[in-house]
Amino acid sequence: MILVKTIRGLENVAASRLKELFPNAEVLPRFKGYLGVVLVRNIEPTSENVDIVKKRILEAEKIFPILAQCSANLESIVDTVSNIAKEYIEKTETFAVRTTRRGSHQYTSIDVNIAAGSAVQKATGASVDLTFPDKIVWIEIFQDEAYISITSGAEEHKKMWPGKPYVRRFLSKIVVGQIPYVGVLEAVKKMGVRIGRAAQTFEIGALYVTPFKPIEGDVLKLFLEGLHEGIKSRYELQKKAYHEKPRKVPVFVQDLYQFVRDNMDKPIIVTSTRGDPLVSIKDEIIDIFKSSKKIIVLIGAHEGVPTGLFRYASLVVDLAPGITISTDHALTSAIIGLITVLEEGGIFEIYTGKKKKSR
Repeated sequence: MILVKTIRGLENVAASRLKELFPNAEVLPRFKGYLGVVLVRNIEPTSENVDIVKKRILEAEKIFPILAQCSANLESIVDTVSNIAKEYIEKTETFAVRTTRRGSHQYTSIDVNIAAGSAVQKATGASVDLTFPDKIVWIEIFQDEAYISITSGAEEHKKMWPGKPYVRRFLSKIVVGQIPYVGVLEAVKKMGVRIGRAAQTFEIGALYVTPFKPIEGDVLKLFLEGLHEGIKSRYELQKKAYHEKPRKVPVFVQDLYQFVRDNMDKPIIVTSTRGDPLVSIKDEIIDIFKSSKKIIVLIGAHEGVPTGLFRYASLVVDLAPGITISTDHALTSAIIGLITVLEEGGIFEIYTGKKKKSR
């Protein structure tokens, strides 16, 4: 047997294509009435068959070769997992147990994970690694039946893994001076929301709203309301999605020229269509970020950054030569461009999967 998990609503599509691949198999979409699953019976759970499903069934999110089936009581599950683990998990490997329980039972998924994990450890001598295991024992429970699979840990797609560059903390070095958008009144707040969301997405050090000439109070008020709304909405999502607590980006208002005066002791990067292409000055950018604790990035709106300030800039960068980037996308484009260059320079910390010790 092979168990295929899909996005909910795509079970019948996946089942139809599976039937084409394996005409003699019994294909059961929404097995026992549960969305997002397709059980394929009368088929050997060989690596060849699993590879065929991986290559041909685009709708398949996860593919589990079912190595054993048992009654869904805790004792049977533990005995079954213990027996098959000896064949598929080496003593030198690490493992984790993941249980999905459907139906009503006298135990929880955590109970199953603990009991099965203890049995696997006793049977194989392998070590537990709940974050980045070499192997994963999947226990899929459907009411009174349990289906057991063991796969490589790589089947579990993580956002981060050891050795991957980690940019979040590094971006707090960047302080953005953003000239406010003062175009069509109906669009001012929307622009603020989009820019606020972008600033919070990258958790930059701070966002300064930097007008360089008088601006109507109502317009500035709308823009600031949009910024705070965008920052708040993104921050609330980050609190739910991140394992680490996100840092809310602070917002300040300061005249652009005074802002530059106050930061002339720091590197200043101006984004402008009059600047040098990003790729041509990447070494200078890398050197700036290596040697500086804080970097100022100036971003224009429909008027752009005044060219007189170019004299005080460490670099003037054209993010996309030949293209004028819209105000609501400029901050995002600038940060992504810098990240791309800096990643090539290898200056980001490398994710280890271990939490930093608090001092």
